[in-house]
Amino acid sequence: MANQDDIFKKVISHAKEYGYIFQSSEIYDGLSAVYDYGQNGVELKKNIREYWWKAMVQLNDNIVGIDAAILMHPTTWKASGHVDAFNDPLIDNKDSKKRYRADVLVEDHVAKIEGKIEKEVKKAAKRFGDSFDKDQFLSTNPRVLDYQSKADSILKRLGKSLENEDLADVKALIEELEIVCPVSGSKNWTDVKQFNLMFGTKLGASADTATDLYLRPETAQGIFVNFLNVQKTGRMKIPFGIAQTGKAFRNEIVARQFIFRMREFEQMEMQYFIKPGTQKEWYETWKEKRMNWHLSLGMGEDNYRFHDHEKLAHYADAAADIEFRFPFGFKELEGIHSRTDFDLANHEKYSGKKLQYFDPELNESYVPYVLETSIGLDRMFLAVFSNSLEEEQLENNTSRVVLKLPAVLAPTKVAVLPLLRKDGLPEIAQKLVDELKWNFSVVYDEKDAVGRRYRRQDAVGTPFCVTIDHQTLEDETVTIRHRDSMEQERIPLTEVASTVSKAVDLKEWLQKL
Repeated sequence: MANQDDIFKKVISHAKEYGYIFQSSEIYDGLSAVYDYGQNGVELKKNIREYWWKAMVQLNDNIVGIDAAILMHPTTWKASGHVDAFNDPLIDNKDSKKRYRADVLVEDHVAKIEGKIEKEVKKAAKRFGDSFDKDQFLSTNPRVLDYQSKADSILKRLGKSLENEDLADVKALIEELEIVCPVSGSKNWTDVKQFNLMFGTKLGASADTATDLYLRPETAQGIFVNFLNVQKTGRMKIPFGIAQTGKAFRNEIVARQFIFRMREFEQMEMQYFIKPGTQKEWYETWKEKRMNWHLSLGMGEDNYRFHDHEKLAHYADAAADIEFRFPFGFKELEGIHSRTDFDLANHEKYSGKKLQYFDPELNESYVPYVLETSIGLDRMFLAVFSNSLEEEQLENNTSRVVLKLPAVLAPTKVAVLPLLRKDGLPEIAQKLVDELKWNFSVVYDEKDAVGRRYRRQDAVGTPFCVTIDHQTLEDETVTIRHRDSMEQERIPLTEVASTVSKAVDLKEWLQKL
């Protein structure tokens, strides 16, 4: 485990050192679980958002976007169920005085059991070599089957207890599994209590007349309350989708794991409105579409898996997470939920306004069902960033730290480096920067030896370095260096733009969908 911790610490310190993520209000000792994106982080975040938006909105002619306000009428949250049911089960350790999410303690315990399964697989793979059949091993090895059934039954019981709001059983489970506090190592637990996660705020000039509002805990409700506005003005026919990206706020008591769980975060959600009865097919379709979007980034198929929910929200008839292998194990990255007609029907009930769709083919009106895809932008950022950070041993007994970001997402696409600060090389380099910056984010760097400049760009994740040298003066060619392979080739100055374009073009990447 220490190894995973070390990897994660490296991710966090690299993110700060290279201008990706800073602790919020750091000069005042920071604010827990709130982070700022630095000059490179803001670019990577924007590029991920755009990669999602183009795949979701631009490439689907029946999906449109909106940008709803963060503040909404307070009854919205009554209708959505957040006022009554948006809770986390919390437990305190009496010795360390630390507070934990009870469900996460149990899930972490299960993750350790899954870790044991992975160890068995690794041992067997080593023993059997090329003839090793992983699937067969997982389905026949008695020790693995025993671990798997333990893990499954724990999660099943946790799901059932949470669903029935049987908090006493959640505590009993923690005690039976002999789960200890990570800080004090003791098993001295309080009872499990529910805690509402919404941030309250006030609207109005004076305290007596102010209205109690909430900062939105999710972006989905802004889509639901605008369902008819969009459908009518866009003359949308079912099935159609509404997408939105934006900030959401949750008063996480146990915020942890860097930007994985924050109090202020960004979501990318799409609500797909469909005919009742078609939800099963659409659920399968969107599971596949979303997984393909993730795989198009080339971050390794074995880093993703589907996890079907044991515990369904009371309104859902199917739910799955796409989980990603973060440095701290497989965790949820995106959710795909079949939400039935819960949302629109409830808003209809609380607002007294009809939220129905007139279907010309059936010649009748109905409340559409909803299929949701919801991904955390910050979590996606962490997935991309942590998966890309590598320390490579090179042939000449040196090593390099390289951030192998998918080129389409990299904050800076090209670094232009004049070999020397004289002989007219900086002028040619500057001219190239001025030409490229219309289409790409470019950086100019003339400080230090060229090898050190390469290392700097590797660490920041820049896919290409273009070096202007004395040969450029003679034949107008340059050296272009590829970040991942470190290969260098001579190409004409006039071909730099097209070479970079081919590697970072959205179309080249999204066509894999």
